Amino acid sequence: MKLLITGGAGFIGSALIRYLIRETEHEVVNVDCLTYAAHPSSLEETTASPRYRFEKIDIRDAAALSRAFATHQPDGVMHLAAESHVDRSIDGPADFIDTNIVGTFRLLETALAYWQALPEPRRSGFRFHHISTDEVYGSLGEEGYFTETTPYAPNSPYSASKASSDHLVRAWHHTYKLPVVITNCSNNYGPFQFPEKLIPVVLLNALEGKPLPVYGQGTNVRDWLYVEDHARALWTVFSRGANGEQYNIGGHNEKRNIDLVRHLCALLDELRPDPAGPHERLIRFVEDRKGHDLRYAIDASKIERELGWKPRETFETGIRKTVLWYLEHLDWCRMVQGAQGRERLGLRRA
Repeated sequence: MKLLITGGAGFIGSALIRYLIRETEHEVVNVDCLTYAAHPSSLEETTASPRYRFEKIDIRDAAALSRAFATHQPDGVMHLAAESHVDRSIDGPADFIDTNIVGTFRLLETALAYWQALPEPRRSGFRFHHISTDEVYGSLGEEGYFTETTPYAPNSPYSASKASSDHLVRAWHHTYKLPVVITNCSNNYGPFQFPEKLIPVVLLNALEGKPLPVYGQGTNVRDWLYVEDHARALWTVFSRGANGEQYNIGGHNEKRNIDLVRHLCALLDELRPDPAGPHERLIRFVEDRKGHDLRYAIDASKIERELGWKPRETFETGIRKTVLWYLEHLDWCRMVQGAQGRERLGLRRA
């Protein structure tokens, strides 16, 4: 089987490709336009494989997409390409609309035309897997969980763009019968995450003795999913999920942001102690994010019950692996960050 994976040089996409090349015999075509948050170095272990190919393509470029489909003749699509940083979506929503909505539309149109022209039995075996986020569901109170039937209520430009792309994929399935599956995941963490998200920012700032910014009072809750568990879940859904179905993927690891930051500080105190004192001294509460959702929590019982997937990493094992990886790959962080700083974003004024 040959898979066309969009956004394969990004954080989750690269974890998925590493998993597929390491654990399966399938071929992979990585379609990525290499934005600031994507870097080929996250795929160094796969590039020597004869089963890996790379195409530098922007998913908004319909002609380039058509050429890639015609050249590589994939048996399925796993669509991860997206702008994904909430703070950046607040400061500049246009890129999120263009990539996440228009780009998904271009990809759907290309995949549909390609699928309709396939001969049997390849046509029956084709599948379009759209990878999305739990943020499309909006915000929870102190109780309850997101299920696959939770109404959509996105609150940020990012989550609204992802909700829109989910709806497009569902519409192409119901209207044109394109075979699809959709997954919505909780917050990912692990190796190779670009240093703009909470965990790598805290780790790198702490190591440099810089302030550790925590939005509001740090009481916002997120469910944390180790990225390699997510990659395994994605392949499980693509290969075994039912057409037209949606599956939530979560790590069963709800943490308040402040508790997560304190846990990271404690791990650094153990693994890389600072002579100046405990890393927790660097925590600073800063202005909250606009429209900051209070709590996300995933009910992942459907994928567990129907497909047999469960996360292998606990929060404690996954976060320790993550901290150790960053401590061993500080040169990678400096290389990929380049001119991109770790300054606070999302402060755009009305």
